[in-house]
Amino acid sequence: MNALRDAQGASDEARRVPRAAKYLGAAGVIPFAAIAIAGPFLTDPLKNSALLALIAYGAVILSFLGGIHWGLSIATPRERGPGGASFRRLGISVLPALIGWVALILDPPVGIFILAISFGLVLAVDLDASRKGEAPAWYPSLRWPLTLGVIASLLIGALA
Repeated sequence: MNALRDAQGASDEARRVPRAAKYLGAAGVIPFAAIAIAGPFLTDPLKNSALLALIAYGAVILSFLGGIHWGLSIATPRERGPGGASFRRLGISVLPALIGWVALILDPPVGIFILAISFGLVLAVDLDASRKGEAPAWYPSLRWPLTLGVIASLLIGALA
């Protein structure tokens, strides 16, 4: 019984989001939310500049999320060649940066919608990686609320 409680306690501890990740992640949503909130009150050309800033910031953060998978891959010594998990993750890790770059060169509403969809797709990859033990057990608890906040902010910004 004590072993079960100890294992469950370790599981709870492993799922606890580190304080720094929680606060810094939440701070990362602030620019998204600020532009979404300000958007309806802005007029051209400031509104267009805000949308471009939203896309640029979204592209940077999307690229950062891809970089997390690059880091997870190189931190684990299990490179197994072209068919291996590390090669797969490295390949997937560069896609967010490329998608963010494409979003930057498209008209704002289209670029923003592409980013919103991409944040959802990266969340799916993150959840799968965590489920497989390739990412920390706490990572989904961090990513869910942040991703929902980002997607909501992007959609509000695009529709404002």
